[in-house]
Amino acid sequence: MDVILKQDVEHVGDKNDLVTVKSGFGRNFLLPKGLAILATPSAKKMHAENVKQRAHKEKAIIDEAQAIADKLEKSNVKVIAKVGENGKIFGSVTSVQVAEAFVSAGFSIERKHIKIHNEPIKTTGKYKATIKLHKEVMTEAEFEVAGE
Repeated sequence: MDVILKQDVEHVGDKNDLVTVKSGFGRNFLLPKGLAILATPSAKKMHAENVKQRAHKEKAIIDEAQAIADKLEKSNVKVIAKVGENGKIFGSVTSVQVAEAFVSAGFSIERKHIKIHNEPIKTTGKYKATIKLHKEVMTEAEFEVAGE
């Protein structure tokens, strides 16, 4: 079954991609939740026209994402967490707290685009995360978890 994605769907594709999925997955999940539309001949024509119009805008978006990626690699972001004895954190630090720290540092990153390498984080120290800024631009950013 061919569908055109209306949103990014993890492990399937990105927004406005024309993908082939199994019929049950498309009919029972993607279409009812509004994540995709059926790829009829008329929808494919509209999709092709949209892709053509968006192609020249895409270059500027990728350049902007690459500039942000360069700044992220050089940034020094701290995540503050409540710490008990021996530097152990109460609970753990997740992508939600990391996203909030990046936002407070001046970057607009959604938590769903952050993948922490050594998750869950339960002690203070330096860690790395992979951040997806665009479907073609991914970067690794380092952050530090410090005690409160």
